[in-house]
Amino acid sequence: MTITITDESLTGDILNSILIQIDNEIVTVKDIIAARVEAEVEHYNTKNIEYFKGLVKPSDAEKTLNGFKLKPNQKIDTEKQIYVALKAFQDNGFLVLIDNTQAESLEQQVLLEESTVISFLKLTPLIGG
Repeated sequence: MTITITDESLTGDILNSILIQIDNEIVTVKDIIAARVEAEVEHYNTKNIEYFKGLVKPSDAEKTLNGFKLKPNQKIDTEKQIYVALKAFQDNGFLVLIDNTQAESLEQQVLLEESTVISFLKLTPLIGG
């Protein structure tokens, strides 16, 4: 099944959209995050594009307005990115909304349907807090 995942701002604006392939209709939030990160890394590593526009910053990358910039021909480690993304979810670095309901844990099970809407909201830390 192909699912569309969107990145949204806190005001509901869609900032990015990505299609991911999910093999099972019952998955965990952890599976969704891992599939998303794997698709992003594979796209970057195979397309030889200048900026990585992913969920979390790769190590040794510079954050720019266009995404994360790595050294030329530098590949991103998929497993490391998945680990960083899962930790960011646990540390409230972003929220996952599934049909407008906030996911509470990595092990939460989700029944996916063609109409399922999955959104990621990145949270911005307050300065000084």
